[in-house]
Amino acid sequence: MSIDELTTTITDMYRSLGDRTAFDAHLHPELTIWESDADQLLFGLAALDELRDRRAAGATGPAPVTVAAEQLHAEAWDDTGLVRYVLRACHVDDRPDACFRVTDVLRRGDAGWRIVHHHAEAVR
Repeated sequence: MSIDELTTTITDMYRSLGDRTAFDAHLHPELTIWESDADQLLFGLAALDELRDRRAAGATGPAPVTVAAEQLHAEAWDDTGLVRYVLRACHVDDRPDACFRVTDVLRRGDAGWRIVHHHAEAVR
């Protein structure tokens, strides 16, 4: 097992942002999610879709031009992985970059590495 598999899973996921099916292929269907703009722990893809829809409805301005994981640090124990990173969203207008501290817990199964828990905290 290579740590590179974990970081590749994360970078591939954000490269597919905007394509829910491709993005969600990196997520376990029963994942749990902590997000800065969610009042409580979210359970599963349906709850994530509700959060996404709420964000889209309240969006002001264009979506970020790029979203990328930086400063990735990964560890693995058998079929469990942990990736910590900074997620940076860059915009075309004069808005500052949006940054988040992220921790993802992944499990390796027949479909490869998939996120089972995602925790993101806005830092600016």
